[in-house]
Amino acid sequence: MQSMSTTGIHHVSAVAGDPRENLRFYTEVLGLRLVKRTVNFDDTTTYHLYYGDETGSPGTALTFFPFEGTRAGRPGRGQAVATAFAVPAGSLDYWEDRLGESEATVHERRTRFDAAVLPFEDPDGQPLELVAADGDDSPIEPWTGGPVPAEYGIRGFFGVTLHSAEPDATANVLDVLGFQRVGSESEPDDGAERVRYAAAGDHATVVDVLHRGPPRGRPGVGTVHHVAFRAADEEEQLAWRDRLSDAGQFVTPQKDRQYFRSIYFREPGGILFEIATDGPGFDVDESVDELGSELRLPSWLEDDRERIESALPSLDGAVDDSTDAKATAADGGTGE
Repeated sequence: MQSMSTTGIHHVSAVAGDPRENLRFYTEVLGLRLVKRTVNFDDTTTYHLYYGDETGSPGTALTFFPFEGTRAGRPGRGQAVATAFAVPAGSLDYWEDRLGESEATVHERRTRFDAAVLPFEDPDGQPLELVAADGDDSPIEPWTGGPVPAEYGIRGFFGVTLHSAEPDATANVLDVLGFQRVGSESEPDDGAERVRYAAAGDHATVVDVLHRGPPRGRPGVGTVHHVAFRAADEEEQLAWRDRLSDAGQFVTPQKDRQYFRSIYFREPGGILFEIATDGPGFDVDESVDELGSELRLPSWLEDDRERIESALPSLDGAVDDSTDAKATAADGGTGE
């Protein structure tokens, strides 16, 4: 079988509750840019909100399906249980103070594979981490149009943690995707083994797999829906479909997600994986300056716009659209 390797994580999609609170937290507290507001193409009664760097480039986009009124989930076995962002070395004091003044639940810092990590949860209980890695060789620039000063800003993903129901089988799938095992260590809370795998990219390349028992994860608000890995284009994506099928995975036909093309498969450890193309990108239907400014629908849903918009809650006023946030960022404040 010819050698292939993904260059890392494309995006992570998760489930939220109140879309207004979700929008406020990820833009006003974490300082990410809302790069797209659209709907879940498989359930148009809910938004699909995308946050990332200025353009939502691959390796930066955390996306949400906000199902208001849906029960809380429980991160656990058979799920991705933490999404980690990369931040500059020395920035965790700033983030600890900032998150402490928000509705996030902040946990004690820890050291993992020689890097400082600040774990926290968003207001829905979504597990997140900030990883302050040595060096500044990430090609990702932070979004500078929000309230977080650039010297502390999030620089895309660092990686994800998977609590696999079958960690060895999950490792085999990661091997097919081109990830290499780079080390392991014990978790400080329960002694579970954490095995680290890395892809050959320049950012968003880390996948950690936990060898841990119950509890089983329960889907719902505050949990990850799926993790997507990168394919350069549709030709490479179809090669991945063949390669994964040959490796025993049941892979869906290609789906048009407007901003990328997608194929999906549920790996043996229970986690839904996606392979997403790098293009065409979020500026296919909006200019870069206007990204996220209004509801965008694909052509096949445009005739139903009035019905779709009437069923969605308004996001007006969820964030401060004034210039105060930018001025506060320039002054080095928290913007809250």
